[in-house]
Amino acid sequence: MKKYSFLLTLIAGLIVSCSPVKDVAYFAQFTKEINSVNESLFDARIKPKDLLSITIVSTEPEASRRYNLFTPQAQEITNSLNSQPTIQSYLVDNEGNIELPILGVLNVKGLNTKEVEALIEERLKPYFTGEMPIITIRILNYSVNVLGEVLRPGRFVSNNERITIFEGLALAGDMTIYGRRDNVKVLREAANGERVIYTVNLNDRKIFNSPAYFLEQNDVVYVEPNQSRANSARYGAAENHRISTLSVLISLATMATTIYSITRTR
Repeated sequence: MKKYSFLLTLIAGLIVSCSPVKDVAYFAQFTKEINSVNESLFDARIKPKDLLSITIVSTEPEASRRYNLFTPQAQEITNSLNSQPTIQSYLVDNEGNIELPILGVLNVKGLNTKEVEALIEERLKPYFTGEMPIITIRILNYSVNVLGEVLRPGRFVSNNERITIFEGLALAGDMTIYGRRDNVKVLREAANGERVIYTVNLNDRKIFNSPAYFLEQNDVVYVEPNQSRANSARYGAAENHRISTLSVLISLATMATTIYSITRTR
Protein backbone atom coordinates (compact mmCIF):
# COMPACT_ATOMS: atom_id res chain seq x y z
CA MET A 1 0.00 0.00 0.00
CA LYS A 2 2.74 2.46 0.96
CA LYS A 3 4.72 1.56 -2.15
CA TYR A 4 1.67 2.19 -4.34
CA SER A 5 1.08 5.57 -2.67
CA PHE A 6 4.71 6.56 -3.21
CA LEU A 7 4.56 5.65 -6.90
CA LEU A 8 1.39 7.71 -7.42
CA THR A 9 2.97 10.71 -5.72
CA LEU A 10 6.14 10.38 -7.80
CA ILE A 11 4.22 10.11 -11.09
CA ALA A 12 2.03 13.12 -10.26
CA GLY A 13 5.11 15.15 -9.36
CA LEU A 14 6.80 14.29 -12.64
CA ILE A 15 3.68 15.22 -14.60
CA VAL A 16 3.15 18.63 -13.02
CA SER A 17 6.80 19.65 -12.75
CA CYS A 18 7.71 19.30 -16.41
CA SER A 19 7.72 22.73 -18.05
CA PRO A 20 8.81 22.64 -21.69
CA VAL A 21 11.78 24.84 -22.57
CA LYS A 22 9.63 26.81 -25.00
CA ASP A 23 7.40 27.84 -22.08
CA VAL A 24 10.34 29.08 -19.99
CA ALA A 25 12.69 30.78 -22.46
CA TYR A 26 12.24 34.36 -23.68
CA PHE A 27 12.18 35.23 -27.42
CA ALA A 28 11.23 31.63 -28.24
CA GLN A 29 9.41 32.62 -31.43
CA PHE A 30 12.20 34.85 -32.79
CA THR A 31 13.18 33.02 -35.97
CA LYS A 32 15.77 35.48 -37.27
CA GLU A 33 18.15 38.11 -35.98
CA ILE A 34 16.76 41.56 -35.28
CA ASN A 35 19.22 44.10 -36.63
CA SER A 36 17.26 47.15 -35.55
CA VAL A 37 13.97 48.06 -33.95
CA ASN A 38 11.86 50.85 -35.39
CA GLU A 39 11.07 52.83 -32.27
CA SER A 40 11.35 56.44 -31.20
CA LEU A 41 13.09 57.50 -28.01
CA PHE A 42 10.77 57.20 -25.05
CA ASP A 43 9.84 60.27 -23.04
CA ALA A 44 7.59 59.88 -20.03
CA ARG A 45 4.41 61.94 -20.18
CA ILE A 46 3.07 63.71 -17.12
CA LYS A 47 -0.27 62.55 -15.73
CA PRO A 48 -2.65 63.84 -13.06
CA LYS A 49 -1.48 62.96 -9.52
CA ASP A 50 2.16 62.89 -10.59
CA LEU A 51 4.57 64.50 -8.14
CA LEU A 52 7.08 66.78 -9.84
CA SER A 53 10.29 68.20 -8.43
CA ILE A 54 11.19 71.59 -9.90
CA THR A 55 14.70 72.97 -9.39
CA ILE A 56 15.54 76.48 -10.64
CA VAL A 57 19.12 77.77 -10.41
CA SER A 58 19.94 81.38 -11.31
CA THR A 59 23.16 83.44 -11.40
CA GLU A 60 21.36 86.80 -11.22
CA PRO A 61 21.27 87.93 -7.55
CA GLU A 62 18.39 90.36 -7.99
CA ALA A 63 16.15 87.90 -9.79
CA SER A 64 17.16 85.19 -7.36
CA ARG A 65 16.07 87.27 -4.36
CA ARG A 66 12.79 87.99 -6.10
CA TYR A 67 12.02 84.32 -6.76
CA ASN A 68 14.02 82.79 -3.91
CA LEU A 69 16.31 80.95 -6.32
CA PHE A 70 19.74 79.44 -5.78
CA THR A 71 22.66 81.80 -6.58
CA PRO A 72 26.06 80.07 -6.33
CA GLN A 73 28.03 83.21 -7.23
CA ALA A 74 26.44 85.20 -4.42
CA GLN A 75 27.65 82.90 -1.64
CA GLU A 76 30.96 82.21 -0.02
CA ILE A 77 32.69 79.04 -1.18
CA THR A 78 32.60 77.52 2.29
CA ASN A 79 28.87 78.14 2.58
CA SER A 80 28.11 76.93 -0.94
CA LEU A 81 29.47 73.51 -0.07
CA ASN A 82 26.59 73.06 2.34
CA SER A 83 23.95 74.83 0.27
CA GLN A 84 21.41 73.21 -2.02
CA PRO A 85 19.28 74.54 -4.86
CA THR A 86 15.71 75.43 -4.00
CA ILE A 87 13.79 72.24 -4.72
CA GLN A 88 10.01 72.38 -4.71
CA SER A 89 7.64 69.49 -5.33
CA TYR A 90 4.29 70.03 -6.97
CA LEU A 91 1.35 67.64 -7.23
CA VAL A 92 -0.37 67.66 -10.60
CA ASP A 93 -4.11 68.09 -10.04
CA ASN A 94 -6.92 66.18 -11.77
CA GLU A 95 -6.99 68.72 -14.60
CA GLY A 96 -3.26 68.35 -15.18
CA ASN A 97 -2.28 71.71 -13.65
CA ILE A 98 0.43 72.87 -11.27
CA GLU A 99 0.65 76.31 -9.70
CA LEU A 100 3.98 78.10 -9.39
CA PRO A 101 4.74 81.30 -7.46
CA ILE A 102 4.60 84.40 -9.69
CA LEU A 103 4.07 82.31 -12.84
CA GLY A 104 0.65 81.06 -11.82
CA VAL A 105 -1.12 77.99 -13.18
CA LEU A 106 0.56 75.83 -15.81
CA ASN A 107 -1.12 72.93 -17.59
CA VAL A 108 1.44 70.14 -17.87
CA LYS A 109 -0.72 67.09 -18.59
CA GLY A 110 0.63 65.08 -21.50
CA LEU A 111 3.93 66.97 -21.62
CA ASN A 112 7.34 65.48 -20.97
CA THR A 113 9.79 67.06 -18.54
CA LYS A 114 11.77 68.87 -21.25
CA GLU A 115 8.61 70.46 -22.57
CA VAL A 116 7.65 71.66 -19.10
CA GLU A 117 11.14 73.09 -18.60
CA ALA A 118 10.76 75.01 -21.87
CA LEU A 119 7.31 76.23 -20.79
CA ILE A 120 8.62 77.57 -17.47
CA GLU A 121 11.62 79.17 -19.16
CA GLU A 122 9.31 80.97 -21.58
CA ARG A 123 7.23 82.30 -18.68
CA LEU A 124 10.40 83.52 -16.90
CA LYS A 125 11.90 85.40 -19.85
CA PRO A 126 10.26 88.78 -19.05
CA TYR A 127 11.87 88.75 -15.59
CA PHE A 128 15.47 88.04 -16.63
CA THR A 129 17.67 90.49 -18.54
CA GLY A 130 20.76 88.31 -18.78
CA GLU A 131 21.42 84.63 -18.50
CA MET A 132 18.32 82.49 -18.06
CA PRO A 133 18.10 80.20 -15.02
CA ILE A 134 18.73 76.48 -15.26
CA ILE A 135 15.48 74.56 -14.85
CA THR A 136 15.37 70.86 -14.01
CA ILE A 137 12.19 68.84 -13.61
CA ARG A 138 11.87 65.22 -12.46
CA ILE A 139 8.92 62.90 -11.93
CA LEU A 140 9.31 61.74 -8.33
CA ASN A 141 6.71 58.97 -8.39
CA TYR A 142 8.07 57.09 -11.41
CA SER A 143 7.65 53.54 -10.18
CA VAL A 144 6.12 50.28 -11.41
CA ASN A 145 4.54 47.33 -9.60
CA VAL A 146 5.31 43.72 -10.57
CA LEU A 147 3.05 40.94 -9.29
CA GLY A 148 2.36 37.25 -9.91
CA GLU A 149 4.84 34.55 -10.86
CA VAL A 150 8.08 36.45 -10.19
CA LEU A 151 10.74 35.83 -7.57
CA ARG A 152 10.44 39.18 -5.78
CA PRO A 153 7.07 40.87 -6.39
CA GLY A 154 6.88 44.49 -5.31
CA ARG A 155 7.11 48.16 -6.22
CA PHE A 156 10.23 49.37 -8.01
CA VAL A 157 11.42 52.94 -8.61
CA SER A 158 13.04 54.11 -11.85
CA ASN A 159 15.62 56.86 -11.43
CA ASN A 160 15.83 57.74 -15.12
CA GLU A 161 12.09 57.87 -15.91
CA ARG A 162 12.48 55.05 -18.41
CA ILE A 163 11.94 51.36 -17.81
CA THR A 164 11.06 48.54 -20.20
CA ILE A 165 8.93 45.54 -19.35
CA PHE A 166 12.05 43.33 -19.36
CA GLU A 167 13.82 45.70 -16.97
CA GLY A 168 10.77 45.66 -14.71
CA LEU A 169 10.79 41.86 -14.62
CA ALA A 170 14.54 41.88 -13.95
CA LEU A 171 14.03 44.16 -10.95
CA ALA A 172 11.51 41.62 -9.63
CA GLY A 173 14.08 38.83 -9.93
CA ASP A 174 12.70 37.52 -13.25
CA MET A 175 9.77 35.17 -13.75
CA THR A 176 9.62 31.81 -12.09
CA ILE A 177 9.45 28.75 -14.35
CA TYR A 178 5.70 28.82 -13.74
CA GLY A 179 5.13 32.26 -15.30
CA ARG A 180 3.41 32.58 -18.67
CA ARG A 181 5.73 34.33 -21.10
CA ASP A 182 3.00 34.65 -23.73
CA ASN A 183 0.28 36.32 -21.66
CA VAL A 184 1.72 39.03 -19.40
CA LYS A 185 -0.78 41.71 -18.34
CA VAL A 186 0.10 45.41 -18.01
CA LEU A 187 -2.48 47.54 -16.21
CA ARG A 188 -2.22 51.27 -16.93
CA GLU A 189 -4.15 54.40 -16.03
CA ALA A 190 -4.02 56.89 -18.89
CA ALA A 191 -3.75 60.66 -18.49
CA ASN A 192 -7.52 60.97 -19.01
CA GLY A 193 -8.22 58.54 -16.16
CA GLU A 194 -9.11 55.62 -18.43
CA ARG A 195 -7.82 52.24 -17.25
CA VAL A 196 -6.31 50.04 -19.94
CA ILE A 197 -5.07 46.44 -19.81
CA TYR A 198 -2.46 45.36 -22.36
CA THR A 199 -1.68 41.70 -23.03
CA VAL A 200 1.96 41.16 -23.94
CA ASN A 201 3.62 38.13 -25.52
CA LEU A 202 7.30 38.22 -24.57
CA ASN A 203 8.06 35.60 -27.23
CA ASP A 204 6.72 37.76 -30.05
CA ARG A 205 9.09 40.13 -31.86
CA LYS A 206 6.23 42.65 -32.02
CA ILE A 207 6.74 43.25 -28.30
CA PHE A 208 9.16 46.07 -29.17
CA ASN A 209 6.36 48.01 -30.86
CA SER A 210 3.82 47.41 -28.11
CA PRO A 211 2.63 50.44 -26.10
CA ALA A 212 3.41 48.34 -23.02
CA TYR A 213 7.07 47.75 -23.93
CA PHE A 214 8.04 50.94 -22.11
CA LEU A 215 6.35 50.99 -18.71
CA GLU A 216 4.79 54.22 -17.50
CA GLN A 217 4.63 55.54 -13.95
CA ASN A 218 2.39 53.45 -11.67
CA ASP A 219 1.95 50.64 -14.21
CA VAL A 220 1.13 47.21 -12.79
CA VAL A 221 2.73 44.16 -14.43
CA TYR A 222 1.00 40.86 -13.67
CA VAL A 223 2.56 37.53 -14.64
CA GLU A 224 -0.05 34.79 -14.90
CA PRO A 225 0.73 31.22 -13.76
CA ASN A 226 1.15 28.65 -16.53
CA GLN A 227 -0.57 25.28 -16.84
CA SER A 228 2.19 23.52 -14.92
CA ARG A 229 1.48 25.68 -11.88
CA ALA A 230 -2.26 25.08 -12.22
CA ASN A 231 -1.72 21.33 -12.52
CA SER A 232 0.64 21.38 -9.56
CA ALA A 233 -1.94 23.11 -7.41
CA ARG A 234 -4.73 20.80 -8.55
CA TYR A 235 -2.82 17.52 -8.24
CA GLY A 236 -1.18 18.64 -5.03
CA ALA A 237 -4.51 19.29 -3.31
CA ALA A 238 -6.00 16.04 -4.58
CA GLU A 239 -2.96 14.00 -3.57
CA ASN A 240 -2.87 15.53 -0.08
CA HIS A 241 -6.53 14.71 0.41
CA ARG A 242 -6.00 11.15 -0.84
CA ILE A 243 -3.00 10.60 1.44
CA SER A 244 -4.90 12.00 4.44
CA THR A 245 -7.84 9.70 3.75
CA LEU A 246 -5.51 6.74 3.29
CA SER A 247 -3.73 7.50 6.57
CA VAL A 248 -7.02 7.54 8.44
CA LEU A 249 -8.05 4.22 6.89
CA ILE A 250 -4.70 2.64 7.77
CA SER A 251 -4.98 3.91 11.34
CA LEU A 252 -8.48 2.49 11.65
CA ALA A 253 -7.37 -0.84 10.16
CA THR A 254 -4.41 -1.00 12.56
CA MET A 255 -6.66 -0.25 15.52
CA ALA A 256 -9.17 -2.89 14.42
CA THR A 257 -6.40 -5.46 13.98
CA THR A 258 -5.02 -4.68 17.44
CA ILE A 259 -8.43 -4.99 19.08
CA TYR A 260 -9.08 -8.25 17.24
CA SER A 261 -5.73 -9.68 18.35
CA ILE A 262 -6.36 -8.73 21.99
CA THR A 263 -9.83 -10.23 21.86
CA ARG A 264 -8.55 -13.55 20.47
CA THR A 265 -5.89 -13.92 23.17
CA ARG A 266 -8.52 -13.75 25.87
